[in-house]
Amino acid sequence: MRRQSVFFVVVAGLLAAGVALPRQGAPAKTIHELYTQDQDDRGVDGPALSGQRMLQRDAARREQVHAMLEAGALKSAEDFHDAAFIYQHGQTSDDYLLAHVLGTVAVAKGDTKSLWISAASLDRYLDSIHQPQVFGTQYHSKANSPVSQEPYNRSLIPNQLRAVYCVPLIEQQGKNLIEFNAGKYPAGILPPGCSR
Repeated sequence: MRRQSVFFVVVAGLLAAGVALPRQGAPAKTIHELYTQDQDDRGVDGPALSGQRMLQRDAARREQVHAMLEAGALKSAEDFHDAAFIYQHGQTSDDYLLAHVLGTVAVAKGDTKSLWISAASLDRYLDSIHQPQVFGTQYHSKANSPVSQEPYNRSLIPNQLRAVYCVPLIEQQGKNLIEFNAGKYPAGILPPGCSR
């Protein structure tokens, strides 16, 4: 009886969040389809969602990914890369920590482009527990204040290690801050030869 109640609560939550459920006999979404939705919601190839609608869709995707993880459905480096990005867009410290673990698994499976998400999710996790970031991937602004990376422990990770993780060097990060504060998206947000 309890399993049915939990099932109906999850289904109701997914429907409320606007996530289409598969019809009887229809295939469930793949992890890559969920990743594509996540990126689309953020305006990668069109207008971005905002506010509560995006948060609801993010939560529904994390529920689906968690079910895939529990079922052992994620196998490839790309699967773990995609799951890491979905969890990085979470709301809790545990979401960010899991994103870091997922990104690390993707790297261990041979996906070097997941080095960046591994670093970025660690920085996001540290920020969420009120500790300084260590790579410098997180740029933020509160209210009308200028964009900042603070708190940031710039001395822990040397620039050579930042480069391994596809994170811009300290000097480039300073230029990125200037561009963000000028209302531009920095061209140097990733070092040359790196991708997400």
